[in-house]
Amino acid sequence: MFNFKHFRGDLFGGITAGIVALPLALAFGEQSGLGASAGLYGAAFVAFFAALFGGTPTQISGPTAPMTVLSAAIVTGIVAAKGGDLTLALPLILMVFMLAGLFQIGLGMIKAGSVIRFIPRTVVSGFMTGIGVIILITQILPAIGYYAEDDPRAVNDQMEAAEHLLVQQAMESAEGDAHFTLEDLPGFVDQTNTYTEEHIEDQAKTLAKNSSKGVLGSLQTVPRAMSNISWTELMLSLATIFIIYGFKRITTVVPSALVALVVVTGGVVYAGMDYRPITPITNGIPIPNFSVFGAATDLMPYVMTAFLLSLLGAIDSLLTSVVADNLTKTKHASNKELIGQGIGNSVAALFGGLPGAGATIRTVVNIQAGGKTRLSGMIAGLLLFAMLIALGPVASLIPNAVLSGVLITVGFGVMDYRGLRELKSMPSPDRLILLTVLVLTVFWQLVYAVAVGLILAALLFMHRMSQWTSGRFEVAKWQSSHEDDGMEGDVYVKHIHGPLFFGNVTEFEALRGEIPDGVKRVRIDLSEVPFIDQSGMYALEDAILNLTTEGREVTLEGMNDEKILQLETLQIIPLLVPHERVLKST
Repeated sequence: MFNFKHFRGDLFGGITAGIVALPLALAFGEQSGLGASAGLYGAAFVAFFAALFGGTPTQISGPTAPMTVLSAAIVTGIVAAKGGDLTLALPLILMVFMLAGLFQIGLGMIKAGSVIRFIPRTVVSGFMTGIGVIILITQILPAIGYYAEDDPRAVNDQMEAAEHLLVQQAMESAEGDAHFTLEDLPGFVDQTNTYTEEHIEDQAKTLAKNSSKGVLGSLQTVPRAMSNISWTELMLSLATIFIIYGFKRITTVVPSALVALVVVTGGVVYAGMDYRPITPITNGIPIPNFSVFGAATDLMPYVMTAFLLSLLGAIDSLLTSVVADNLTKTKHASNKELIGQGIGNSVAALFGGLPGAGATIRTVVNIQAGGKTRLSGMIAGLLLFAMLIALGPVASLIPNAVLSGVLITVGFGVMDYRGLRELKSMPSPDRLILLTVLVLTVFWQLVYAVAVGLILAALLFMHRMSQWTSGRFEVAKWQSSHEDDGMEGDVYVKHIHGPLFFGNVTEFEALRGEIPDGVKRVRIDLSEVPFIDQSGMYALEDAILNLTTEGREVTLEGMNDEKILQLETLQIIPLLVPHERVLKST
């Protein structure tokens, strides 16, 4: 199972990829709303187990931009449904992540990996650019040091809504009590009166925080945030971005994001500056969170959400696998890769980690550093795990603005600039697909945007196929090479070039009107028809039935065994066309 022939290259590749993954894991964990620890747990467990069981030897997995953006939306939604309490919502959040991993295992077992190749480039381009836009917009507030829950004006605006929400929660609790009667009403009123100003303020802070999340929340909050800029936080973000882009001009041997993280954090700690740190990283060895399984009873409303998360992870991973194939001149096992990713995400969720997928940059770095086998990904995971245990207290000192700067560079890096540059020269249908997916990704829902893009691409493709094939249908007189065969002028041929499917049956049926009334024999040439779908079969049956009802003799030409079997199944042969008039050649 393991090949130690390339151990030196795998060791360097794994170490390099792990170092590259560290700042990104912290940043993605913080962006998700679960904290930097979740990002590190996800990076370590997904990298190790996806490499161990996956089908792409050089793939390095972990939290990625698309997976983190969707995960953050899931976290926000479930926390809001649990009254703003992250501790109460956490088991259900992790259960959704685990279910997504199980779905990925199922996709691999039913061999769905090969389906990914049918995703058009325009859909991928619009989606990735949309992800970049989401990251850039949602990082505006932390980059300038604005947090709505710390803004007295924003919290005060939510006080009335917080009070109503607390009363509503109390009422829902009372309704759920089967023994609640009118006699208990005074006690219920007394209970609601016990809510202190502090309770209401805490709830208002949660509402203010949630209202500033996401694309729309960020955009709505920006005007107020601009009058409350923390110049220290903004300086830290800009310094991080400057070092990340500037250090690459010096050398690419050392990851510039890691350099920025160490330099800026070390500088502010040494200078004793006042700043907002990241969520504290849990110290010690992570232990399984078995409360996850207790949330299974609340999982039903989120089953489709988990499935969509699994699909996104599958797409993300297999696209990276294709990149790895191009660099290593190998061929990945797509279904095995899905199973490996699913196992990695399931285990990561059990330990409180963020779900992940194959990460393109980390995979490329691994290959360039010499990684060739699955050992490289496992080494990367072990390195991240060691960093988690050893550097937790130190990493907790990292300013949140630094991770915001890291994410801003990720947002710019993930966008598909080639697709944007070629928008003007693209065919109109492709341009429509790309822009539709981009807009829906940013302002609606990530995976739904991909689904709409796929449906739109399929409809436009069928429309173009219909136009192309219908233009190649024709009815012509029989051109005989023998003057005395008695067929000249008496026989018409229906030529069909291309597939006969539901998109062009109307044009096919219209050909019958082009055959003159005096023609007694019609030959339908199917030699250039690669396939016929069920709608095409019914259209062909109706055409033959109408022609025979009019007293015309129908002959089918260019018939192979597959077409004959299709027509025999519907009994078109021999009921409407006898076997002697079914010809394999013209």
